Amino acid sequence: MRARKVSRRAELLRLALKTVKLLPVRPGVPIAKVRKRLRYIEPMVPKPPAGTRTTPLDADGVRAVRIDVPEARMDCCILYLHGGGYIVGTEQLFRDFTWRIGKAARASVLYVDYRLAPEHPFPAAVEDASRAYHWLTQRIDPARIALVGESAGGGLALAMAHKLRDEGRPLPGAVAALSPWTDLALTGPSLASNAAHDPILDFERVQEIANHYLAGADARHPYASPLYGAASGLPPILFQVGGDELLRDDSVRMAEKLRAAGGEVEIEVWPRMPHAWHFYARIIPEARVAVDRVGEFLRKHI
Repeated sequence: MRARKVSRRAELLRLALKTVKLLPVRPGVPIAKVRKRLRYIEPMVPKPPAGTRTTPLDADGVRAVRIDVPEARMDCCILYLHGGGYIVGTEQLFRDFTWRIGKAARASVLYVDYRLAPEHPFPAAVEDASRAYHWLTQRIDPARIALVGESAGGGLALAMAHKLRDEGRPLPGAVAALSPWTDLALTGPSLASNAAHDPILDFERVQEIANHYLAGADARHPYASPLYGAASGLPPILFQVGGDELLRDDSVRMAEKLRAAGGEVEIEVWPRMPHAWHFYARIIPEARVAVDRVGEFLRKHI
């Protein structure tokens, strides 16, 4: 993508994130404690703007929440798969993003509350996402559904696309993978080359999270690590990733593989952006521009 001047706000955000990353943290903090800390943050996440409807749903046994902004077309829907390393994540934590992506794409959003590891390791998340997608296709034309996810959710969205293709089921109209985790075998060169630059992630923590999710399963299974799946026959895909991310090459390598197989692929590597910077839309202009770009891509395809 065209080089962009990095805003001062983004540079200050990077500094703040890196400072927090460098604070002493005890290794192996229990996941229950991490989740408890995140629950304290939930009330601080801003609520959607007035006129947004938020509706809890049961998507064939999978808990879900539908978010409808006033601009949303009811015949288009984003199936949103959250990040959090497959071990954390709640609708409240992501509510400042879900309405934004819905507004940008002019579509409803279905947040999928898939089961989390380590209580429910691989393939529980894929199974829940697949079930929710099937439920949604009974109500909306699959061609008007997009899969969107960030970090682990981005990898899950891509894994879902592989699974649907392999099973001969109707594919969504598009996929947007934001800072996706596509290789749980952790073989990307950027894991080493960006170790000193990523202001959020570190290798040891990523490896620990992968172990929680896999629970002994093959890290190269394509429904866990879509980088290792067959590359043809997938819907149009947009990748967005920060240039300094540990997981940068999870996007770059997968985009190259899909493009070599004839797939319709767009990839944007954003200089100096932190992992999943889209969630800082209230703070940095780059996040707002990135969300708008995702919306433009989705409107084009669904």
